[in-house]
Amino acid sequence: MTDPTALDPDLARLRGFVARMFADEGRPPSIGEAARLLARDLGAVRADLAELDARHLLVLSADRDAIRMAHPFSAAPMGFVVRSGDSRWWGGCTWDSFGISAALARDVSIETTCPHCLTEHRFEAGPSQPPTPPLVARVPRPAHSWWDDVVWTCTRIRTFCSDDHARQFAAEEGEPLGQVVPLATLWRLAGPWYGDRLDPDYAPRSTARSQAILASVGLEGDFWQLR
Repeated sequence: MTDPTALDPDLARLRGFVARMFADEGRPPSIGEAARLLARDLGAVRADLAELDARHLLVLSADRDAIRMAHPFSAAPMGFVVRSGDSRWWGGCTWDSFGISAALARDVSIETTCPHCLTEHRFEAGPSQPPTPPLVARVPRPAHSWWDDVVWTCTRIRTFCSDDHARQFAAEEGEPLGQVVPLATLWRLAGPWYGDRLDPDYAPRSTARSQAILASVGLEGDFWQLR
């Protein structure tokens, strides 16, 4: 049986190349650009990107002709702007925004808006600096269904002024509430979840390891079960 945590050298190199370009330039490479810079056949790169997408190591666009996300980075605005110095990235969600800080090992400022009342929020966070505002984040779907439509899932993991605002927003949208957690919980989760994404020897985690990381920050119970 194939080890689900193993990557062959071409897959590992392509995944790392995409992650590093997101980190350095705030954008993914085009498929042609990846083939050219890695000196690989275009068809082989397309096939490997499809494999990385199938293994949830990046997300292709709906047309499968571009890279949409490589968590924690996004190729398009999703409600969060993450800044450090003169650099800027799109955060895929509250959790991913902290994940960018963890992956880069840099302090950042995060800008977002409460979806319910449209209040603008800006706060600082870093690998050893938790966010201080008493804000919350809503996670709408149980963990086992995050990847049913991961772009939708990330789009909806938003920051709210309060638990009440999260509840009102979910009701107005006709969606289940899911779980509402303090910002600090997702900040603590981001470090072990995303901190190794730029490591040269990065390897995917097992489901059991991911489950243990969720439990380590108090995210336990049926809602947080990955399988």
